[in-house]
Amino acid sequence: MGNSEAQQFEPVTEHDREVIAEQLGRPPRALRAVAARCPSGHPSVVQTSPRLENGTPFPTLYYLTCPRLASLVGKLEASGVMREMTDRLAEDPELAAAYQRAHESYLAERDAIESLGHEVTAGGMPGRVKCLHVHLAHTLAKGPGVNPFGDETVRLLSEEWPSGDCAAPEPDRKPDTSSAVLPDTSR
Repeated sequence: MGNSEAQQFEPVTEHDREVIAEQLGRPPRALRAVAARCPSGHPSVVQTSPRLENGTPFPTLYYLTCPRLASLVGKLEASGVMREMTDRLAEDPELAAAYQRAHESYLAERDAIESLGHEVTAGGMPGRVKCLHVHLAHTLAKGPGVNPFGDETVRLLSEEWPSGDCAAPEPDRKPDTSSAVLPDTSR
């Protein structure tokens, strides 16, 4: 679902920008690259600049754009799973160490682009789990083994988003195009 450490992210094309705007329901801000795509080829995660165009700090380096995934993650968050994940940080030193490494990796990567002058990453790292959208985006962008809660979120969503193929119909079902952005084939 994501890109390996050695892979370079893709430049944002004008078509990507249009798709992302439709996914978000607004013009995208501070885009740097497409960090992950679903199997249909749509952007699912973008890498953003550490500052918005107006200079406002924007600590979220990887931003989930896929509306279907965002909705599924929202339902997962509403179930209270983040509270349980945060509790496990206090009980499991190995998990806490892996989460700390995810935090440090996120900071180092963002600071290599532009330092915001603080130790805030995103998603509650490293002391709590606050936003699964951030953790899932981090895992989809960097691949498994980088962010333990991103990896766990992928596993928790695997039944509802088994392939990530938002445009492919399931047998005996028409595709749900209300949240998917299908390619324009009229040209």
